Amino acid sequence: MREDQVWQTRIFEDDCLDILRWLPSGCVDLIVTSPPYADQRKHTYGGIHPDKYVEWFLPIAAELKRVLKQEGSFVLNIKERVVDGERHTYVLELILALRKQGWLWTEEYIWHKRNSYPGKWPNRFRDAWERCLHFTKDKHFAMYQDAVRVPMGDWSQTRLRNLSETDKRRDNSHVQSGFGKKIENWIGRELAYPDNVLHLATECSNQGHSATFPVELPGWFIKLFTQPGDVVLDPFLGSGTTAVAAKQLDRRCIGIEINSEYIQLAQERLDAIQLPTTLFNLLKEETKEGTNNQQRNTTQTPSAPTLFSQENDTEGNTYYESVGT
Repeated sequence: MREDQVWQTRIFEDDCLDILRWLPSGCVDLIVTSPPYADQRKHTYGGIHPDKYVEWFLPIAAELKRVLKQEGSFVLNIKERVVDGERHTYVLELILALRKQGWLWTEEYIWHKRNSYPGKWPNRFRDAWERCLHFTKDKHFAMYQDAVRVPMGDWSQTRLRNLSETDKRRDNSHVQSGFGKKIENWIGRELAYPDNVLHLATECSNQGHSATFPVELPGWFIKLFTQPGDVVLDPFLGSGTTAVAAKQLDRRCIGIEINSEYIQLAQERLDAIQLPTTLFNLLKEETKEGTNNQQRNTTQTPSAPTLFSQENDTEGNTYYESVGT
C-alpha cells in the first residue's frame, strides 16, 4: 500500500486477524469498534467465554497497535456481562493486559443509552450505559476538540447576566485540586466543550444485526480524533455503522466482517449514501498525483489479497482505486 494509492472505503469478508496481518504498519488514523461481547451473540459470532476473552483479544490488539499511526487513537466499545449473579471482570482484565501490551489507557467515555429497554431484575437495575475505552500509542495524539463542541445552553443567559467579583477573576479550587475557573471568560460564547458522557439513543431499527450502535456514536469519535480524508478502521464492522459514519463525514474506512449477511447489509447502507463532494474532489486530486507517481516509479509490488480494485466504479463507493500497481 503506497502513497500513490487512493483510499476510500473497502469491506473485507474474513476473520479480522487474517486481514489485519496483511495491512501495512501505521496506515490507520482511528480504530473504532465494538467486538463480540463475552458469551453473547452466540448465534451471530459463536461467543467467547469470559475467562478466555483476554486471551482471544490480545493477538487482535497487537495487530491493531501495529496498523495504527503513532498519533492515532483506538476506541473500544465494550461492556461487562453478568456471570453467576455478578459482573465478570474480563473488561478490567483486558484493560490491564492492553496496558502491558504497550497501549496507553488515555480516557474512558460513557455511552448513556437514553432509551434503554426497561426491565426488572432481582439484584440490579437495567443497563443504561456502556464503556467506550480510549487507548493511544503516545501521550501526544491527534484530537480536534472544537469539532465536538456543544451549545452553551440556557443556563448561560441567566448565570452570566450578573457576575460577582469572584466571577471576574480566576477562582482556584478550594480543595487544592489545581483546577480553577473564570466565569467571565464565557461571556459571548455560544459553544462549550462537552464532558465524557455521550447521551445517545440506541439503534431501534437494528439493521438486521444483533448489536447495532447508533451512527452518532462512532461519528462523535471520528469527528474528535480525525480530519476529512483520514482512515478509520473497524475490525468488527457488523452491519456497517462505522463505515456509514465515516463516509458521511468524508473519512475513508476499512471494515472487516466475517458474516456474509452483515457484509450485504453494510453494502446496502453505503450504497444509499451519496459521496460527499469534498471527498470526491480529494480523491480526484490524489488520483492525479498517483498517476504522476506511476510514471516515475515502475517498481512492481508482490501479489497480496485484493485490497485495491482496478475498476473506477463509484457505485456504492466500497472500493479502493489503484493508480500505482
